[in-house]
Amino acid sequence: MTIHQILQKYWHFSAFRPLQEDIINFVLAGNDALALLPTGGGKSICFQVPAMAKPGICIVVTPLIALMNDQVDDLKKRGIKAISIFSGMSKREVDIALDNCIYGDVKFLYLSPERLRSELVQERIRYMNVNLYAVDEAHCISHWGYDFRPAYLHVRVLRSIHPKVPIIALTATAVGRVIVGIQEKLEFRVKGSQVFKKSFFRENLSYMVLFEENKMGRLLKIIQRVKGSGIVYVRNRRESQEVSRYLLLNQISADYYHAGLKTPDRIEKQRKWMKGETSVMVSTNAFGMGIDKPDVRFVIHLDLPDSLEAYFQEAGRAGRDGKKSFAVLLYHEADRIKLEKTYSMSFPTLEEIAQIYFHLGNYYQLAYGAGEGLIVDFDIGDFCNRFQLNALKVIAALKFLENDEWITLSESVFLPSRIRFEINASELYRFQVEQANMDVLIKTILRTYGAAFDYYVNIEETDLARKLNVSMYHIITLLQKMEELNVISYLQRTDSPQIQFLRPRSDSNHLQIDHKYIAERKGIMRQQLDGIFEYLVDDQCRSRKLLAYFGELDSNDCLICDYCINARKQENLRDAHIIMNTEIKNLLLNGPLTIDELVNGLSIGEEKDRLDYIRKLIDSGEIKMNNGKYY
Repeated sequence: MTIHQILQKYWHFSAFRPLQEDIINFVLAGNDALALLPTGGGKSICFQVPAMAKPGICIVVTPLIALMNDQVDDLKKRGIKAISIFSGMSKREVDIALDNCIYGDVKFLYLSPERLRSELVQERIRYMNVNLYAVDEAHCISHWGYDFRPAYLHVRVLRSIHPKVPIIALTATAVGRVIVGIQEKLEFRVKGSQVFKKSFFRENLSYMVLFEENKMGRLLKIIQRVKGSGIVYVRNRRESQEVSRYLLLNQISADYYHAGLKTPDRIEKQRKWMKGETSVMVSTNAFGMGIDKPDVRFVIHLDLPDSLEAYFQEAGRAGRDGKKSFAVLLYHEADRIKLEKTYSMSFPTLEEIAQIYFHLGNYYQLAYGAGEGLIVDFDIGDFCNRFQLNALKVIAALKFLENDEWITLSESVFLPSRIRFEINASELYRFQVEQANMDVLIKTILRTYGAAFDYYVNIEETDLARKLNVSMYHIITLLQKMEELNVISYLQRTDSPQIQFLRPRSDSNHLQIDHKYIAERKGIMRQQLDGIFEYLVDDQCRSRKLLAYFGELDSNDCLICDYCINARKQENLRDAHIIMNTEIKNLLLNGPLTIDELVNGLSIGEEKDRLDYIRKLIDSGEIKMNNGKYY
């Protein structure tokens, strides 16, 4: 099939978006490519279509497990075989998934970058017929990237495994030095010519920066005036609930979203918002990645973002359907102080990092020299409470420990319960005859979820309990008993972030932390903060400022941001004042007039504008009054 036939058959599109076809043909010719496409620009098509056009499997590296699972589900709905491997899966699950990639007809293998540390994964990839590597959110590989993730540095191992397989890197936000860093870290074979960049200019998106003491009041006015679907970004979980409650009290259909919610709750909240049952989602930055809702009319930031890269990506979720939309940033001086405080808390001392690592070992009761490879659920709230630690410092310390490969910290991800039969069909039948108390459960599983002899299948214990009219505890007990008898492999559901200890627990004397890296990150974050503060200054078109930050230096004024609108108003007002001045002089040449006669005699401007200009002329002494009349 041609790439156009593939696009039509699986995605039901008759034509590619700008740049997509050029990127696809370039990759199909065996070249490495870097695609810089704005949020909602159709990045996935750029690697999914060429992968479908060639025999073999495409390996996709992406940092967000939720986004990874969404893309896998989407491909499956289109009739394309895809699987994902990420933290939280058992070794047996990973083993089976990798075997299916080698011997089966899987077209897409999605991996979190942490998985590339595994020698098992690396060795199995050697035996795969790989046709393309896709590195999504590629800015994460650069030290200069706003969301640098140390695990991304392991992506380069893919080049050594299959040197001739092309790599396509994709991102929505990257400044010049990040572009260079991506190409160097991924060892692109030809530099420069393979960067495909679509202009970040959004002609329908009006950027607004409003200095506001009463943020909640202004927020309500904006939502009431703009109407439609929108996102309100806030800095923390508590704020997301408070703002959502405020909007509900003012008859706005709103809900809140943050990473601390249970995954089924997050899925349901997202579903309602996507379907339009909820108009406004108030969220931390956990919401939005990978969501393609075209009719978002506004994105409002109630707090200053950490960087212009993050802001551009979040604001860009508005107006993907091409209709007029608004990206509004509300701030006051206290926000600068809060952001500076966050900055200072994001760089704990080496002693503080060592202390947090020490507490981590005690938290999980690890002996020195033990724990290598251990994966455990991590409750940051409980950890901070137990040792009286600041959450911001803990998160920062964990990231620096991750950079030096002492640990990895995964995002919170929902994994449903899974089972797999460890015996064949005939042995299972004999077991059912011998264990009559488990026969009905096994039949229900087979009937409801299919034969799980080769793959793990997702099960729902509450669903099984309802069908068999027993308690969920009874179902779990039977499943655990079958696992003890080696009849099934049973993995219970989880919904927690996880920490993996990559090395044995060390004492503080042997805990090596890269202080130069910390200093470098501090410098980068300082520049990013200064970029945000510069954006707040009301001295030129907001769109031009953003585009210049991302290297587009020759853009024109957008004419629809707050600066452009105010500038046009001032220009119109100056023109109106010139006309008013001439008309007032002509009127008064015929003799003194009352204020009403003077105002009514003008042909331009609203009454308030006319009065304001007349007062200006009085203040300057150009018009004077005598006996209630002006001359």
